[in-house]
Amino acid sequence: MTSIRIRSKLIDGKTQLRILITHPMEHGRNRDKLTNELIPAHFIQELTISRNQKPLINCVMAAGISKDPYFSFMLKGGAVGDSITIAWLDNFGNRDIAEHTVS
Repeated sequence: MTSIRIRSKLIDGKTQLRILITHPMEHGRNRDKLTNELIPAHFIQELTISRNQKPLINCVMAAGISKDPYFSFMLKGGAVGDSITIAWLDNFGNRDIAEHTVS
């Protein structure tokens, strides 16, 4: 099961993307409530968005983004049937990818 949920909508010749990613997004300054030890930083470093296998957006991020981040983008152009691919990579080397068809 993927950690990425994607919604899309065509609005006035543009494609609206709404993306929700399930991820802890720890910045490394929080402490464990039981042991009082620092929780290691664990965050998404890179988010990539492609339309029809052509890269559109490459975001380089840091630890300052909240848990389960939500992203919204308005892309120029687009049509019904376009293939949208969302991929992320975190600082532990974990990654996920999801594909979505604009309807």
